[in-house]
Amino acid sequence: MKQAEGDRYGDIIGLPHHRSKKRPHMPVQERAAQFSPFAALTGYESAVSEAARLTEDMAELSEDQKEMLDEQFGRIRERLKEHPQVTVIYFEPDKKKAGGRYVEKSGRIRRIGGCGERMIFEDGTEVELSRITDIRSWDFMAEFSDSS
Repeated sequence: MKQAEGDRYGDIIGLPHHRSKKRPHMPVQERAAQFSPFAALTGYESAVSEAARLTEDMAELSEDQKEMLDEQFGRIRERLKEHPQVTVIYFEPDKKKAGGRYVEKSGRIRRIGGCGERMIFEDGTEVELSRITDIRSWDFMAEFSDSS
């Protein structure tokens, strides 16, 4: 004999909700967290975005460009006591994959250190001379252009 739809749970419908005597009741926020979506492939999205991130190769400078940079480094060395204000464009290698990007840095030079291999700015930024592709200076560029 089939029970009526309303009578199916009639024997338990009025009973109080069970609460464990051994474990504390879980707050609603924590219960909801159990059902939050989960990523089956942890780190997949970051790996895809990293692969999609573009990098550039470092361009090879011509002999004329290298000569011009050497002359500019010499002028800067002559005026290091004045802490010349310069803007350099240099290649910054990527830490995670091949290639990198070109960065423009402006500031006053504190010194050229590390056996002349690094330009150190007053803010502590260090740039390898071998990675510099262009130098612009406001302090003595006009004088440099006139003497060339």
